[in-house]
Amino acid sequence: MPKINDWGDQETVEIVRFVIEHRGLYTLQVEDIGALIKFEKLRFAAAMRHPTAGRNNIPPRMMRHFFSINMTPPSMRAVQNIYGRILDAIITPKKYPGAQGQEVINMKALIIDSTIALWESVAKRMLPTPTKFHYEFNIRDLARVFQGVSRVAYAYDYKVIQNCSRLKEKIPVQLFLIGLWRHESERTFVDKLITLPDKKIFMDMLNKITKEKFRDQCGFDDDMLMTDMLFTDFMRDAEVDEYGSIIAEAPYVYEACPSVSAIKKRVNDKLDEYNEKFPAKVMPLVIFDDALFHLLRTVRTVNAPAGNALLVGLGGSGKQSLTRLSAYICKHRIFQIALTKTYGEKALMEDIKSLFETVAMNNGSCSFLLTDAEIKSDGFLEVINSLLATGEIPGMLSKDDKEMFMLGVKPLLQKEMGSKTAEPSASQLAAYFLNKIKDQLHMVLAFSPAGTKFRTRASMFPSLFSQCNIDWFLPWPKEALVDVSGRFIGDFDIECTKEVKEELINHMGECH
Repeated sequence: MPKINDWGDQETVEIVRFVIEHRGLYTLQVEDIGALIKFEKLRFAAAMRHPTAGRNNIPPRMMRHFFSINMTPPSMRAVQNIYGRILDAIITPKKYPGAQGQEVINMKALIIDSTIALWESVAKRMLPTPTKFHYEFNIRDLARVFQGVSRVAYAYDYKVIQNCSRLKEKIPVQLFLIGLWRHESERTFVDKLITLPDKKIFMDMLNKITKEKFRDQCGFDDDMLMTDMLFTDFMRDAEVDEYGSIIAEAPYVYEACPSVSAIKKRVNDKLDEYNEKFPAKVMPLVIFDDALFHLLRTVRTVNAPAGNALLVGLGGSGKQSLTRLSAYICKHRIFQIALTKTYGEKALMEDIKSLFETVAMNNGSCSFLLTDAEIKSDGFLEVINSLLATGEIPGMLSKDDKEMFMLGVKPLLQKEMGSKTAEPSASQLAAYFLNKIKDQLHMVLAFSPAGTKFRTRASMFPSLFSQCNIDWFLPWPKEALVDVSGRFIGDFDIECTKEVKEELINHMGECH
């Protein structure tokens, strides 16, 4: 809700109230200045969250113009029906035939029940506080778990579930699905928790529900159920001919990783490619385990349709470097504003318009990296909040811009319709363009939690938190700092014994 000013008013709400009560606005056009322009046949429908946890309410003189309806959360039966239908559409006997396919189909109900039980437990136990104001677990979090499971189930062409792809040893499909469900639950809930004790509380809940829901039904012992699998989508190689030329680009298939060492090698290869391709922007990163896990979370988010990330950590945590590497891995255009003294909201909109052009005219994907150091005013966040909430920014595109973008996406829509001659309507083109912007323009917000600004922005611009996957960077552990010092000192020639050099490396980690 809008910020309350010194007189107790919310300015934007007052403008809306004026329009409702007077059924029009006074024009400022020079030739007709002061004339009232009447609005005919205009009705208003408004939506807001409950005014709790620091959120403002609207004044009674605005509320009196509306018939209020309180939207309670859906019942558990309704939630089961919603997500049961989604999984029913993706996991079908046609796509998963035979006895093994039936085992996959039988897991649907268990996964739905387990997710709802976990979601209810987290919502009751992990309550918001002034320091943990973003601990709000709603239907969106529930949807994110199912979205992750569906990404693997939907890739039936590659038989990821049936073959337990990429794992060193093939395991029963039920155990593979349990591992997938546990991984997606961790990504949805654990990554936004801000302390190690909170993370442990969640893992205890996850382990308890895993045992309760799957032990008797699937017949696995407790040790087997506590799977710890990692999933990502860039482990496959491009198809090349005998001369080394690329025949087909490497497909992005969301699947399990064989081991941490295997994926670390893959990431280091990608980092070397990046540094070779962009010698002016070389990143001497050390991919220790914690950095690797944060990279996997960022890639998982921005390489999914409509994926936006909020990376929260103190300065120097590596948020920007990992974002750049993630965008390179996903073959996205990485964009970051070039801040100058004259850079304002108008310049920001022009930059966003150029990103719209990349998406619409070139059918590309973009990662827009924005740090809190680049936010010159709250107006910047107002623009980003609108973009995250609706996929568009009011008043940014002129009529000519809209027509140009509609023509740009027209061939793509015709291709999806399966006909080059079909003439899509203007509303179809507009909806298709808006969906492409939502799906292929990925916001990555790199913010610091220090100070009061972070909490204030959460209440003023709710979409920054509700529409983004939050990844909270905790301080790097000592092992990670020792890895970094080992990278820089390890190959350095020092006149000392091997033992002294090892102690120096450990000392650097201890100091920092």
